[in-house]
Amino acid sequence: MNLHSLRDWFSAPDRMVAWHGQQQHTLHTLRQQVRALADRLQNQPGQYWALCFDNSYAFTAALLALWHAGKTPVIPGHCRAAQLEEMADSLDGVISDMPLAVALPQLRWDGALASGALPPIAADATLVLFTSGSTGTPRRVVKSLRALDLEARWLSSLWGARLRDCHVIASVSHQHLYGLSFRIVLPMALGLPFAAQQIFYSEQLADHSPDRRYAFISSPAFLRRLDPALAGPRCELIVSAGGALPWTAAQHAQQALSCTVDEIYGSTETGVIGWRCAHEENALWHCFPQITLREQDAGRWRIFSALLETDAGCALDDRIVQQPSGQFQLAGRQDRVVKIEDKRVSLSEIERRLLALPGVEDAAALAIQRHGRHAIGVVLALPEMLDAATLHQLKIEWKRALQPWLEPVAIPRYWRVVTSIPVTAQSKRAWPQIEELFDAAG
Repeated sequence: MNLHSLRDWFSAPDRMVAWHGQQQHTLHTLRQQVRALADRLQNQPGQYWALCFDNSYAFTAALLALWHAGKTPVIPGHCRAAQLEEMADSLDGVISDMPLAVALPQLRWDGALASGALPPIAADATLVLFTSGSTGTPRRVVKSLRALDLEARWLSSLWGARLRDCHVIASVSHQHLYGLSFRIVLPMALGLPFAAQQIFYSEQLADHSPDRRYAFISSPAFLRRLDPALAGPRCELIVSAGGALPWTAAQHAQQALSCTVDEIYGSTETGVIGWRCAHEENALWHCFPQITLREQDAGRWRIFSALLETDAGCALDDRIVQQPSGQFQLAGRQDRVVKIEDKRVSLSEIERRLLALPGVEDAAALAIQRHGRHAIGVVLALPEMLDAATLHQLKIEWKRALQPWLEPVAIPRYWRVVTSIPVTAQSKRAWPQIEELFDAAG
């Protein structure tokens, strides 16, 4: 299959780029909309503009318009007004297709058209993403267009034949690197149409036309919840990323969609690292080309990849067991970032938000597993113990106070209140004793 680099997307013959229900969007129309929005952006001060979109086609137009206007797109990973305001020092404005109550300058997507030549995208154009760090402070990650193009080339080499003539659908958001790379950059590079709307339920997946071939970009959380009673569309490729897919879920997805799941291992910082086909339990991971994994001291690993902008490599948050063949297994995380429903959740960020609540003297957050599912549990230290009715009301107020700041999956589900959080003789968190507080139901 022919592969178009990002700067050459508009040089391809006219075609359907995306669809939304019965509405189709062509490359010619996309180019005119990018031209119109780029004109508006060139009259705006500031360099860094956040993208907050529900519609993936409109998101793509805004992304390209920023680059053609000489601006730097910023993808914050969420569209919550409170956190956008907190990032105000890193942003000059916001482009969105939804109302946002922020003080930052805003441009609303209007789909306007304009003709004329587009300014070329700069050779050093970049993209900025923010992802949870182990300290709880969002980590700024800069991606070059070179890295996005190279990643698309790797994926095309791996799956090109299977992707031929596919329509790309997805249950993951374009507001994260995985969704951006797999549901927008890859289909645009290969000239494949993509769905403008995200899939949230099995019923939406089953509604897709049986006359098309699909590539389904998904996650373990969605694949675990597939309704076996609903007939899925014809999938030539199913990709899962964001967390390890349990073997039972991989089997369930294969039976429901008649297609073996391919898994991707990577991160916002590194891009793709490895892949595996979930054809057997505990299948080994394969590194992509031009990637080397090296073990550092104390069992920590570092990745050296052509997708990185530095030769110094990048430290990994995961523990790895490497085989003599170079293939590897994953053996858990090193840091304070956990995966809940395949989303990265910073326990440190949750603790920071809890400590801002009135009357909370100390806070500890951890992932709790019950009935095969993970959720956030927190222990709060208050100056005195309270009766059950007062605590119940406080939990409602605490949850409401956290909602502007945290993803829904990061809102604590399990709460424990103590007068002091257990510590060791070295004054460090006594995690075994903290975990014991959650042994009882509730």
